[in-house]
Amino acid sequence: MKSGQLIGSLRELSEMASIKRGEVYLVNFDPTVGAEIRKTRPALVVSNDISNAHSPIVSISPITSSVTRVYSFEVEIPAKTGGLTSRSKIMVHQTRAVDKARLGKRVGRLPDSIMSQVDRALKLHYRL
Repeated sequence: MKSGQLIGSLRELSEMASIKRGEVYLVNFDPTVGAEIRKTRPALVVSNDISNAHSPIVSISPITSSVTRVYSFEVEIPAKTGGLTSRSKIMVHQTRAVDKARLGKRVGRLPDSIMSQVDRALKLHYRL
């Protein structure tokens, strides 16, 4: 491996190690099965920062801009929040663990007020 490639690889590893809870990334969900959320779309990192720093896996909740209804296990995101351009919702019921290799560009970070709603939706969905 050439030094330029090594530096690029180290930079990528550093960025992947610094993934934080509350950040929004583009995530490649394909391939999928059945009713699982599809395609590359934004998703919210919901796993804790210690796990995010040491594991190759992160837990994410997909985000959609299809906001006809917002259920109690979903959280609405106003337009122009967290790097998202349009009104969206976090689909907590579709939370899943993915390898960091599925993560693409960091889009933004959600405010604490929305993360509190995410915590409530996670507790409701998992009956914690």
